[in-house]
Amino acid sequence: MVWVVGLFLFVFLGIAAALVVIGLREREGADPLAKRLAEYASRGEVASLEEIELSQPFMERVVYPAAKKFGDLAQRFTPQNAIVETRKKLDTAGAPRWLEPTLFLGSRVVFGIGLAALLVFAFSLSPTFTLFSLNSILIIAAAALFGFFLPTLLLNRNIQRRQRSVVNSLPDALDLLTICVEAGLGFDAAVKKVVEKWDNALSAAFSRVLQEIQLGKLRREALRDMADRLGVVELESFVAAVIQSEQMGVSMAKVLRVQADAMRIKRRQRAEENAQRAPIKMLLPMAFLIFPTIMMILLGPAVLQIMRSGIF
Repeated sequence: MVWVVGLFLFVFLGIAAALVVIGLREREGADPLAKRLAEYASRGEVASLEEIELSQPFMERVVYPAAKKFGDLAQRFTPQNAIVETRKKLDTAGAPRWLEPTLFLGSRVVFGIGLAALLVFAFSLSPTFTLFSLNSILIIAAAALFGFFLPTLLLNRNIQRRQRSVVNSLPDALDLLTICVEAGLGFDAAVKKVVEKWDNALSAAFSRVLQEIQLGKLRREALRDMADRLGVVELESFVAAVIQSEQMGVSMAKVLRVQADAMRIKRRQRAEENAQRAPIKMLLPMAFLIFPTIMMILLGPAVLQIMRSGIF
């Protein structure tokens, strides 16, 4: 009986998660009914709304509306502060736009309950399993907590990897910006050259800055938003220097040259710092893995000979 309940709960949560994904992704697309009306109008056919509605596929007629209502319901019961904070983290991690904060927060609950239900189903196959024992409750609770925090751990890992990629590629990008500006290109044209040359997190951020500028946003606002999204100290320093150069009328090429030199010095310092940390990180593996193995290889034959001689 326990495994039936666990299986039913796991299937229900899977369907709920699928509805949330479909509803939130469908929210970005066009209205299927309006699209179908436009098709009939382009062909010159006259049809009632009921005929047009029934001519749609089952997914667009039933599943998508139910998924959209489910996604709206999940967003209604989510605190606004949590949504804003999660949206900022998703932007920093470079998540796709269809991955909304409500979907991410809902996935934490689904992962937690789903992993606990899956564990209950797996344990229920054993004839000696007891659901309400202390060990079973602790194991299931630990699995639920792990599933609840798993999406956050993966998100933080993506944030750290993206920020590290930006920090490593920033000095080379500044060198290219400096060369382009010194050759006579404007700052926006130089940024476009960086976007065309590389395909990494920094070039994607610069590409978004160019798109925002083309849509009418001021350059300094677009650059500040980029620095806020990525959360990298070096990039914030670079953006502040560029904005100050634009406002004060200082030569952009000279500012970029100074920033490029400073970024290379910081990258060299980080490499030296990591090199200094390496012996400390190697200490634990050497003490608990390498040294005991060496002692067994060196002293093992001597211990065997002593045991065979009958001294002990």
